[in-house]
Amino acid sequence: MTVVTRFAPSPTGYLHIGGARTALFNWLYAKAKGGKFLLRIEDTDRERSTTEAVDALLAGLQWMGIEWDDPPVYQHERANRHREVAEALIATGHAFRCYVTQEELTERREAGQEKRVAAKAAEGAGNVEEAAQLRAQADELLAAYRSPYRDGAVPENSSAPHVVRLKAPDQGRISFTDAVQGDVGVDAASIDDLVLLRADGTPTYMLAVVVDDHDMGVTQIIRGDDHLTNTYRQLPIYSAMKWTAPNFAHVPLIHGPDGKKLSKRHGALGVEAYRELGYLPESLRNYLLRLGWSHGDDEIISDTQAMEWFDLPGLGRSPARLDLDKLSHINAHYMTMADDSRLFSELLKLDGMSELDDAVLKRVKTAISGLKARSSTICDMRDQAGFLFDIRPIELSGKLRKKVDDEALERLARLRVLLSEISDWSVDPLEATLSGFCADEGIGMGKIGPALRAALTGGAPSPDLSVVLYWLGQDETLARINDQITKAA
Repeated sequence: MTVVTRFAPSPTGYLHIGGARTALFNWLYAKAKGGKFLLRIEDTDRERSTTEAVDALLAGLQWMGIEWDDPPVYQHERANRHREVAEALIATGHAFRCYVTQEELTERREAGQEKRVAAKAAEGAGNVEEAAQLRAQADELLAAYRSPYRDGAVPENSSAPHVVRLKAPDQGRISFTDAVQGDVGVDAASIDDLVLLRADGTPTYMLAVVVDDHDMGVTQIIRGDDHLTNTYRQLPIYSAMKWTAPNFAHVPLIHGPDGKKLSKRHGALGVEAYRELGYLPESLRNYLLRLGWSHGDDEIISDTQAMEWFDLPGLGRSPARLDLDKLSHINAHYMTMADDSRLFSELLKLDGMSELDDAVLKRVKTAISGLKARSSTICDMRDQAGFLFDIRPIELSGKLRKKVDDEALERLARLRVLLSEISDWSVDPLEATLSGFCADEGIGMGKIGPALRAALTGGAPSPDLSVVLYWLGQDETLARINDQITKAA
């Protein structure tokens, strides 16, 4: 049997980091088993499911490098098929038309809540028997809803507005073996007569998901454990239709560093935010793979290895915590592996970078191989390269100005002559020139280094001086030194 997995997000305007991990797990499992990975857009909420929201979702997956094998399925386009299944369930006695109004359901719930409050009050007053009676009444009113129409009650007006509900099992347990959670189940009595079709005839999520998964031939569902309750409610639909249910793996959700469910207070939630922060897609894939799945002590795992190694037993039962320091560490590894031209192109996508003139961009391109070895993200590369963007003449602050005193300026002038005579402008000859200059002057690097660095970088963070010289290039180096000499004169 061919393994078929799917990712079925609702378009919310961005690809959530948790959704990206779910998509990754499903994609890798299909690849590891030689199967198919499908994409379904659950867009039945037409107000929220705008073209922009769907496009953002698809763009996030494409940036992540997650490719689906068939054209995406759009759930709202299958509403007729969903209604067809609902009618089939009515015909076999597994579903029914329910004429209980939303107002009646609200009154029932509120009455249950009132009795629960009254039970507490009675208990506080010492009326134990009354409290027990009120609590029992509250439990009955707030229990999983079973409609009076499930047993054939006749409505006063059969043409009145109604919903279609599934007739939930009366007894026994609803159970299954989950690849992550193990053997799980609930009493059938805890499952309500769930709505399949709303009063306006539109299908609900619960029905649409089951029908679509069946029709798409999905054999394995990997999703967050917040869907575990949904699975208990959906399995009776499979049974009623005599369909084979797929296998399930409910994965613990991603938590923030504080151990609480991931939310906006923890920072970036969408994949596009990680892209804007300068992370590479391959590093995010690697990091998310290890966020809840393990393969021995391996931390750096290539796509090829992931497609070979990924399997469900490696998924853990405990929530994984988002750790941006670890993500940055992994990203730094992939930065060193990335092609220089690719990183240069990514750097140009950052705000303001494409507006730099050709001379500055040439300096940046020269520095790329060195910058990537010193940076953990694309944004970090930009920050490390900040002194390359400086507009001449560089204004020195008070502290830096003290480092460029008259004695230092005289030395800079003599060093400038030596630098102007170098024909091989690369790191090793430049380092040799600096060392030779210090030897000839009878000084240590501490007597010329601070002044030279101030003149070249304006005090910005920077690497070894020979590297700074190389990145700036001969003309810019000489010009920046000359600016400070001229200004002092």
